[in-house]
Amino acid sequence: MERVPLSAVEATEAVDGVHLAQLAAGTEMSVQHFRIEAGATVPEHSHPHEQTGYLTAGTLTFLVDDEELTVSAGDSYAIPGGEPHAVENRGDTTVEGVDIFAPPRVNPDWDGGD
Repeated sequence: MERVPLSAVEATEAVDGVHLAQLAAGTEMSVQHFRIEAGATVPEHSHPHEQTGYLTAGTLTFLVDDEELTVSAGDSYAIPGGEPHAVENRGDTTVEGVDIFAPPRVNPDWDGGD
């Protein structure tokens, strides 16, 4: 068993105002903590990994297939692998949550879609 406390991991600022911390990873999936500051945007991207997540604080707007989907603290979501998506924090507070990727998404290239 592996234990990875958030306090032991240094976050990477993937894009302005978007902080990602790689947590535990197994052979089939990985866990990532995210913190998205007010007004920050994750540009449209895609990756082969299926992505599920859960918001612990704040509200995000996902942009998928010309649709806007609002996800708030206490909500979970799932994004199929290969589906282009973008995320915006349109609120006044920082958003926090956890993403799970399958297969594992460790050491991603933050400058491009992977």
